[in-house]
Amino acid sequence: MGRTIRTETVEEFFDAIDTLESREEFYKFFEDICTTNEVLSIADRLKVARLLYQGKTYIEIAKETGASTATISRVNRSMGYGNGSYDFIFERLGIKKDKE
Repeated sequence: MGRTIRTETVEEFFDAIDTLESREEFYKFFEDICTTNEVLSIADRLKVARLLYQGKTYIEIAKETGASTATISRVNRSMGYGNGSYDFIFERLGIKKDKE
């Protein structure tokens, strides 16, 4: 099996995130712990996932986000073969899934 994120260090990281109480604290923490590009990259991947979830094509997504088709493909693969987190996240955010 490949590498796992289920480590003591990641647990500590998640525990730290779990203590954040406001949007402003999220901004402060992530501005300190990540580079701007790292945060923007994660946010961009979530946007790509949302657009895929909503039934957009790779071409539409690339045009709207500037993401490469390789990135779109990686996100699409994680949506199909990952842990199902996009479904519950988007459901909790009130984002409607495209009728397949």
